[in-house]
Amino acid sequence: MTVSSENAQTADSAQGLAPKTPLWTRLRRAYRHRALAIGTVICLLLVLMVTAAPLLTAADPNMQRAMMTFQPPSAEALMGTDAFGRDMLARVLYGGRVTMLASLTVVVLGAFFGTIFGLVAGYVGGATGFVIMRFVDLLLAFPGILLALAITAILGPGLINGVIAISIILIPVYARLVEGATAEVRALPFVQAAVTLGAGPLRIMATHILPNVLSPVIVMTTSWLGVAALWITALGFIGLGVQPPQPEWGAILNDGQAYLTLAWWITVFPGLFLSLFVVGVNLIGDGLRDELDPTLSK
Repeated sequence: MTVSSENAQTADSAQGLAPKTPLWTRLRRAYRHRALAIGTVICLLLVLMVTAAPLLTAADPNMQRAMMTFQPPSAEALMGTDAFGRDMLARVLYGGRVTMLASLTVVVLGAFFGTIFGLVAGYVGGATGFVIMRFVDLLLAFPGILLALAITAILGPGLINGVIAISIILIPVYARLVEGATAEVRALPFVQAAVTLGAGPLRIMATHILPNVLSPVIVMTTSWLGVAALWITALGFIGLGVQPPQPEWGAILNDGQAYLTLAWWITVFPGLFLSLFVVGVNLIGDGLRDELDPTLSK
């Protein structure tokens, strides 16, 4: 250990603070968490299955076969067929691609723009921060799914419009989190030292503040990934998301709701995949929160 690192740890101890651990070191250590490991295995299996869909089934997810409607699960069709004779295994796997990718896009967009707004509002403050945060409060005043429905109704049905609508919902959530964390980090000595040395606001926010607020952003992203999947599915279920005949878990659930007593497999299999995905990302979020959340660190 170098003299400078010893001095830094001594200073931290004198102030009653635990020595800081690099983010990637904490991430590696976090995988000892049982919930995080189980959630990672579940999500990796699902991602591998939907990615390798052409290898797992040769069926076209949109091909209709009038003579094979409502076929129960069998060796020929492992998950059965729907009202149009389409192979459910192919539709569930290809539909999972759409749901997972759309959910990931939602949280990435929400985290990106929300973090920018939160950084600017928390560091600049004043009238600029006041205007940004009042706009954030305005968006937070509306129930999330109601705001998504309103935005989708304005933009029109479709997967892209659904992703935009749900991303707008997540922006104020991230902005509120990052703004509070930025306001705390801004008052720390190393930020004041950077200001004294002449560093500009953009450099300070990018190199000094952002790395110190990244941990709660990562935790929130994993937690909201499952919620985003449910909202994407909900929009598809009511017809405002993916449009037929493109498969998507919510749209498949909508197709099968009228045949629950006749063909249970149409709704059970996509619902099972969706449940596993949501549970997996929530387990990952719980594990990362235990390791990365500064309010829970020992």
